[in-house]
Amino acid sequence: MKEKTIDYILRATWQAVSRMYNEEAAKYGASMSVGFALLSIDKEQGIPSTALGPQMGMEATSLTRTLKSMEDKGLIVKKKNPVDGRGVLINLTKLGKEKRDLSKDRVLTFNEVIKQHIPQEKLDAFIEVAEKINELIADRQIFTNDGDSK
Repeated sequence: MKEKTIDYILRATWQAVSRMYNEEAAKYGASMSVGFALLSIDKEQGIPSTALGPQMGMEATSLTRTLKSMEDKGLIVKKKNPVDGRGVLINLTKLGKEKRDLSKDRVLTFNEVIKQHIPQEKLDAFIEVAEKINELIADRQIFTNDGDSK
């Protein structure tokens, strides 16, 4: 059997996780990105709109669509930031907090099932490897400017 590349394994696994979360979220009229946004917004304090995108790793256009959908569904409200009048704070509504709790439960369930099937030392190694991959990418150590890898 042909050996699978690391990026293929990462991509295929992420697509499976994403599909699973989207199927689960669809039962509640939502999506994985809505669930992730709900979990990224502080339940009590809210979050400045400018901080949400970087925290979620989402591009502004995708985030704008997600927030519009969330606002239309009554999950969030946007308020003028009292500290910075030019900015906007995003706060969860009562319904948003309920859906956030549901999203949190789904994530914790996922984590529990994984922990039941994979020994802790293997999970620790997986996390260490994933963090190292992210570090290598962030430090631009995969591809150099001249096209060679290090």
